[in-house]
Amino acid sequence: MQEVNEVMLKSAEAFKQYRKVSGKQKATFLRAIAEEIEALGMDLIRTAMQETNLPEGRLVGERGRTTFQLKTFADLLEEGSWVEARIDTADLHRQPIPKVDLRKMLVPIGTVAVFGASNFPFAYSTAGGDTASALAAGCPVVVKGHPAHARTSAMVAEAILKAAQRTGMPDGVFAHLDSGDGFEVGKALVMHPETKAVGFTGSFTGGKALFDMANQRKEPIPVFSEMGSINPVVLMPEKLSQDAENVALIYANSITLGVGQFCTNPGLIIGIEGESLEKFIDVLSEEIEKVTPSTMLNAGIYKNYEGKKTITLAQDHVITEAISKVEKTAEIQGTATIASVKADTFLKNPTLNQEVFGPFSLIVKCQDITQLTEVLEHLEGQLTATLMATESELGANPEVVDTLRNISGRLNFNNVPTGVEVCFAMQHGGPFPASTDGRFTSVGPDAIKRFVRPASYQSFPDSLLPDELKQSNPLNIWRMVDNVFVK
Repeated sequence: MQEVNEVMLKSAEAFKQYRKVSGKQKATFLRAIAEEIEALGMDLIRTAMQETNLPEGRLVGERGRTTFQLKTFADLLEEGSWVEARIDTADLHRQPIPKVDLRKMLVPIGTVAVFGASNFPFAYSTAGGDTASALAAGCPVVVKGHPAHARTSAMVAEAILKAAQRTGMPDGVFAHLDSGDGFEVGKALVMHPETKAVGFTGSFTGGKALFDMANQRKEPIPVFSEMGSINPVVLMPEKLSQDAENVALIYANSITLGVGQFCTNPGLIIGIEGESLEKFIDVLSEEIEKVTPSTMLNAGIYKNYEGKKTITLAQDHVITEAISKVEKTAEIQGTATIASVKADTFLKNPTLNQEVFGPFSLIVKCQDITQLTEVLEHLEGQLTATLMATESELGANPEVVDTLRNISGRLNFNNVPTGVEVCFAMQHGGPFPASTDGRFTSVGPDAIKRFVRPASYQSFPDSLLPDELKQSNPLNIWRMVDNVFVK
């Protein structure tokens, strides 16, 4: 497509300059983006409300998270040690072979194509984590606007462009393509030779399609797709015997938070049959029946929710435990639903392992801890996994803990998976199919590492080295010099 080609060629030219921009200059750029987004005020919030059906409070909070992410990456760039500078100095007297001087650091890879998420119009979209981390890495960004919030995306894009102009960034460092003819635009972006990486948040179908396209190129490129998961929650019997009612209350809120439209929604709950599990189900059911149906993001997501929920509930031996008894007042309101099934059935039916995106959760009833472990080993890769247990149960069941750790990016203890903290220790990404590369996170400062690669300089004159690798360490960053971290 001509428009995509023109944008990508302009972006490639911008990369030649932007990759040389200092960390402090890029930090100023990111802070300016945050300021321009904040300057849009309530006009931005009202536009997003109209397009997404999300409430004002949720959107104000998400906008705050988005600007916080930008400022967090600015802090990272100003400090500078994120480049992981490694220096091994020369030893010309070493025998039998002299040792050469080698210096290594992380460098940007080139233009990143970003596909925004429908359920997060700010934090995972135009100026979200993918865009912020790519710009921080020194990579130009081309965003394909999401059709579910096209006007919101365009407003944020204009804020980024104003910030780029205001801070003297090279022309083409950021571009925004509208959501028209989405598939063809997306394909052209991924297949263009100047695209060097892709960031995506959304469905498995969409993320896998981009991944497959990228691997069919003459030059394959990395695709960092976060594709959701069912986020299993394990209810250990001792914990339930002590606290079944409170655990049920907590999870009634988590399952229905944001009409269940989070990639970390607890869609699968696994427990051992008995009086405590039945009490948990009774309390959870009572709470779910009281939940007022809320409007989902758009008609497409509502249709998908109802379709997948209907398929799941129609499977043999699946029991519907609870459905909200509060009457709907609008067509695309999602009705909270809880179902249950025996572990024997779950293990034989792959349909029950699929995500139902919305306020839905399936409870799997196991005979004993052995069968519970078998269910966990049956699961695919997840963004999160949660253990509701006593400390003694953790110590007595290491195989459960190890299995959950091996299939998930983030392992929770006596908490809920909904809610993703923006910090260094956060891992938002898990083994396939939760994401296309579980070694990386899409949330937190470490998200920058998706869009860089290591590069070594051998026997270079000190004056021609990047500041990060010069002998005098002019940036005063932490570096490993001859196997020791020093500043």
